[in-house]
Amino acid sequence: MAEVLEGFEEHALRAVPPVAPTEVDEAAIRRLLREQVARLEGELGALFCSTYPRTGFEWNVGSRGGPRLLSLSELEELRDELAAKLQHNRRMLADRTYVEELHRCRIEEMLLEPERHKYVRVRAEDIGERGCKQWHVLPRFGLIGILMNWWRVKISSGCPLARGLRPPFRDG
Repeated sequence: MAEVLEGFEEHALRAVPPVAPTEVDEAAIRRLLREQVARLEGELGALFCSTYPRTGFEWNVGSRGGPRLLSLSELEELRDELAAKLQHNRRMLADRTYVEELHRCRIEEMLLEPERHKYVRVRAEDIGERGCKQWHVLPRFGLIGILMNWWRVKISSGCPLARGLRPPFRDG
């Protein structure tokens, strides 16, 4: 049996033609990686512009040690970091927009049936807007409104402490 296997190994070695070493076109690989990095940076920038007033996202891309030519492994690491950051921010945006839509639906429900949402408050930042505006369900006419089940949605117009462009008050 051993003689048959030895003959098979010799035959197998003769049947496989030698493989010529292939040259790797490093410039093409580098160009492809730079194109991928540029596309990911563009998508990350577009996502930043579409989510601007919102906070809590991670947009920073770490420095690579100053201006220099990056190696192939460093370009791959940069590409992978950008792809992971883009995927993470898209997931966070999807979660955030879902929650904001729930708050918008709650505002609609509050406006239709305020007596079912007693003392509920929704702020502008809860629906992805800037400012101090808020919707708050309060009793109409105070204690009488509570006893008679008269509720309304009070929409604030903004920050009560905003002073505008007036100069500060000086005593004296």
